[in-house]
Amino acid sequence: MKILSLSNLSLDNLSIKLSIFCGFHCLFLPLALIFLPSLTIFSFSEELIHQLLLIVIIPISVIAMFLGCRKHKNYNVFMYGVLGISFLFISAFWGHDLFGEFGEKLATLVGSSIIAFGHVKNQSLCKDNCH
Repeated sequence: MKILSLSNLSLDNLSIKLSIFCGFHCLFLPLALIFLPSLTIFSFSEELIHQLLLIVIIPISVIAMFLGCRKHKNYNVFMYGVLGISFLFISAFWGHDLFGEFGEKLATLVGSSIIAFGHVKNQSLCKDNCH
């Protein structure tokens, strides 16, 4: 059982770091392209990057939340993950069309923040349950 809790905390930490990376990507990539125009030679779509990040974020977040909820029995925390992933999913696939460029970035930042908060809460509940 000790291995299970250790891997849950590691997955929570990884998910928090991915959320922070996602936020930095949204905020600072446009600035990097302005100050480092040579980055534009790399042909990459912002939507494609968000969709690829979702392929990584969704399983890690779901597994970490599920393992934590099984341990501390507070399944309300899982809703933070669902809500945050929903924001990211909508933003990655339809955000630009629905909200415009600024709204897409805002929705992505909100989704990333909700997921990070949920994982911090999940870690806290796991640690409290352990003592």
